[in-house]
Amino acid sequence: MLRRLVLTAAASVAALSAVPTMPAVAQPGAARAEPASLSLMPPPARGEDSGDRLTVTVHHTEGGDGTYELRCHPGGGSHPDAGKACATLDRRTTWGKDPFAPVTPGTMCTMMYGGPATAHVTGTWAGRPVDARFDRADGCQIARWDALVPLLPGSAHGLGTARSW
Repeated sequence: MLRRLVLTAAASVAALSAVPTMPAVAQPGAARAEPASLSLMPPPARGEDSGDRLTVTVHHTEGGDGTYELRCHPGGGSHPDAGKACATLDRRTTWGKDPFAPVTPGTMCTMMYGGPATAHVTGTWAGRPVDARFDRADGCQIARWDALVPLLPGSAHGLGTARSW
């Protein structure tokens, strides 16, 4: 999170330093003009807009079916292990990589079945919309699922996954 704040601050400073400001010109009877750069500032953040929010809906997992809310930065929600789920997502969020990306088409995957578990994750992560579906239909899908445990729970069959939740 600190890295994200530093990068955001650096980008803001760089953007503002590139904007030329207009000198204030006093005109008779006119109010004092504000520098042009003040109008380019983003609006203040509202509490409900801050942080990352995800809704995780799971079916056929060892914990049964359910829908959980996860908030990170600051953490919270109804997810059974919000702290570890946020930490896992933070570790998997790197420049140029989407932690929710589907398996690349044409990828060779083992024909291993990991059970009937499915998940649907929606919301916002790292300022970007998320709408991702997960299953355990083959080795690639199992690996994709397991990379996000404990955001996603273990499957009802427990094949190829760390058990959690």
